Amino acid sequence: MPLGRELPQLLKQRLFYKGRKFDFEVNRLRLPNKSEGEWECIRHPGGALAIPMTTDGKLVLVRQYRFTVQGRLLEFPAGTVEPNESPLETVKREIEEETGYHARQWDKLGEFFLAPGYSDEVIYAFIARDLQKLEIPPAKDEDEDIETVLLTPQELETAILTGQFVDAKSIASFFLLRSFLASEMTIQ
Repeated sequence: MPLGRELPQLLKQRLFYKGRKFDFEVNRLRLPNKSEGEWECIRHPGGALAIPMTTDGKLVLVRQYRFTVQGRLLEFPAGTVEPNESPLETVKREIEEETGYHARQWDKLGEFFLAPGYSDEVIYAFIARDLQKLEIPPAKDEDEDIETVLLTPQELETAILTGQFVDAKSIASFFLLRSFLASEMTIQ
């Protein structure tokens, strides 16, 4: 129990929707102060994200159409963790499918909740280095509209700070990358 506080008591759980990528449920809880209420939740198996970095220090991103926002967002390649698949296996598959690159060096940057106000989705972030362009990239998923984009870290930071459409998981991962690279520089 965190900090000695009592946790809410689950009174009832209802599954409203079972989907391909996530489930939607409503939970009735009794809080420690004895009040009751309902909380909606999206249950998600988690996602894995790669920050591919070329030998000259450019970051490989994708500009991807997202139906929910009716536009294209700048993102690092990422995907949903499939059953019986580790986050690293997921992201190795996704980087090849979405960018046509293969990486030989992988380091974990960290993990974080994407939107804990309504979802339990965790994003596992990795840096992918020692990239090789695949001679024959795998076919992209039929439901994806993706363009590969190479940016310097400074160009990406400018895009973020000027309000260009960069998604939250990519912004958070970019700042994990900056911290990771800074710690590598101090070690050397």
